[in-house]
Amino acid sequence: MLDTDKTCDNAVSKIIAHLAESEVEVPSTDTSAYCQARARLPENLLEKLFNYSAQKLEEKVTQEHLWCGRNVLVIDGSTVSMLDTVENQKEYPQPSTQKDGCGFPIAKIGVIFSLVTGATVALCIDVLNTHDIKLVRKLYSFLKPNDVLIGDRAFCAYADMFIIKKLDCDAIRKHQSRTTTMRKGKIVGDCDKLVTWHKPKSCPKGLNKDEFLALPQTITVREIYDYIVIPGFRTQQVSLITTLLDKATYSTLAIVGLYRQRWDVELDLRHLKTTLGMDVLRCKTPSMVRKEIHVFLLAYNLLRSLMWSAGTTYTTPPLRLSLQGTRHHLINFIPKLLAATPQKRLRIYLTLLKVIAHKVVPDRPGRSEPRVRKRRPKIYPLMTKPRLELRNILKTA
Repeated sequence: MLDTDKTCDNAVSKIIAHLAESEVEVPSTDTSAYCQARARLPENLLEKLFNYSAQKLEEKVTQEHLWCGRNVLVIDGSTVSMLDTVENQKEYPQPSTQKDGCGFPIAKIGVIFSLVTGATVALCIDVLNTHDIKLVRKLYSFLKPNDVLIGDRAFCAYADMFIIKKLDCDAIRKHQSRTTTMRKGKIVGDCDKLVTWHKPKSCPKGLNKDEFLALPQTITVREIYDYIVIPGFRTQQVSLITTLLDKATYSTLAIVGLYRQRWDVELDLRHLKTTLGMDVLRCKTPSMVRKEIHVFLLAYNLLRSLMWSAGTTYTTPPLRLSLQGTRHHLINFIPKLLAATPQKRLRIYLTLLKVIAHKVVPDRPGRSEPRVRKRRPKIYPLMTKPRLELRNILKTA
């Protein structure tokens, strides 16, 4: 998954190259045995390896890296597409707006990232039409006491604020359907107040009757107004809702500053989908697709672990290091690490950390770029009919 060429042919070629100097018999270049062996890997094994990589990196985080002594996590959702096979379509069907044979199966994923390390700590996979709120609720089981969870507008419903608080955690975000005004609530500071939310009159989607009846009649939350000022743009007002009620411990500016770091999760998702290439998956069955996703996250966490070690070793902020640069250096160093003796391997590894620490990404706060493409695509028309039908048209033309 770290290589730009993710084909089975390339993987087998790497194995043959590694065995070329040894006295063992060099395997065939045929990829069948490799693919069969890969298919036999248990799905839960790869999931455990991914969780283990996240856990080991979290153990490296010290008190000085925490926010007000607490671990901060960011939750978000996205989608991935995969090969158009019958098995994939059956489990992860394409959007209903697309014609049969003209689209690709799509799965929705929910991911929790560590704000400190940038690593992924939790994952859930579901079908495309799953509501975001239902997706993220599956991730709450990964929260640990004293965690602070930052999310977008989709997850901050009445029930979610209560569930997260019941887990001895806290949350920060604003629910899009609730109106905000400084005329109601107890004012505790400038643009800062405590308000009472009342239980919805009817059971919302995503909750069963028993869960709805277990909700309290009211909850108290803290509402903070933040003004985003960007030169050349209209000033925007953002209203944050949080369960962090103690203003003495969690100041208004501290919460606003923390929430503004939520944008990092968008960059993390971009690294996963664009830099590493998880946007389009290559496997032909749902089980292999899930394995592929877990290995992508495992590879991503290993890169984050290297960045953390390089940053802490050479006093450089790990999140400011280039993930793409780390990937390039690791790929180039792997053959040397495999061939080195145990005595030389440590020296090569320290050199790897040093060159990774040299690749620092410039700090560009408030950067705004248009989402446009300069290079024009080919002028081929879009597929509006199944491929077999188009082939028949060409034959009769």
